[in-house]
Amino acid sequence: MNKIALILFFSIIFQSTLVYAQSNEALTQAFNEKDLLKHVKFLSSDAFQGRRTGETGAIKARKYIVNQFHSAQVKPLGKAFEQAFTFFKGSKQYNVVNVIGQITGTEFPKKYIVISAHYDHEGVKQGRIYNGADDNASGVSALFAFAEYFKTYPPKHTVILAAFDGEELGLQGSKYYVNYPIVSLNDILVNLNLDMISRSDENELFAVCTSFNKNLKYLISKVKTTSKIQLVSGHDGFDGLENWTYASDHANFHKRNIPFIYFGVADHKDYHEPTDDYENIHPEFYTEAVKTILAVFKDIDQVKTHF
Repeated sequence: MNKIALILFFSIIFQSTLVYAQSNEALTQAFNEKDLLKHVKFLSSDAFQGRRTGETGAIKARKYIVNQFHSAQVKPLGKAFEQAFTFFKGSKQYNVVNVIGQITGTEFPKKYIVISAHYDHEGVKQGRIYNGADDNASGVSALFAFAEYFKTYPPKHTVILAAFDGEELGLQGSKYYVNYPIVSLNDILVNLNLDMISRSDENELFAVCTSFNKNLKYLISKVKTTSKIQLVSGHDGFDGLENWTYASDHANFHKRNIPFIYFGVADHKDYHEPTDDYENIHPEFYTEAVKTILAVFKDIDQVKTHF
């Protein structure tokens, strides 16, 4: 990024900080918090049988996501919402289907911000359902909140809402998406990946990216939060903590040199356990997490050049 562009970037972020009070009020009214929780509760109910890729519950979840996109006036990215493919793991063939929608930008319709969350989970093991409320019904339900927000506050860049499949099987959905992109990868400004954002005993939401991009690091450092949540940089391989750089779907964007921010919480006792149920999420923290991610998005959407 040249010197003029860098100055412009910091100028935009500074201006957005000055108007935080007004924007925070808008975020408070941005989406229906009861609906956000309703979606998590429904997607993590036994009716979806753990949303295992290719199985009945995952198919049901996919249809639910498409219906919610339709309701929020989200359009397909391409001819249809569904991007289907197959892959083999050992001798088993999996039928994988990403759900990809878009909201056209008002100023930069040919530049894209990808907001992603995987909808698959572990399914049923030894007769027990792994409902995956935090992992990752929380991220998918946040996509619906974003879609609702954009109905009132249209984005400047075109936003791609990507509900990826096959994450639990090796990040398969996002891998296919970047290998067979529907829009040019060169036109993607950044990937914001949401995976496990609904519970934290320490009220900490981590933002992974800051060791790789100084502009995103600066942006994260300037985000204002409430006493109910802390936005913490880390887990990117340089701070002694577990490295999450390749922990979820953002990894495949990172491998293609696309800037990313991964939003997630620390592992908890119900991670990948049949007890990851709706009753164990932290509703107040979760709604604050979604508002915080929206605040980050708003700053990113102001930037006219690549990071």
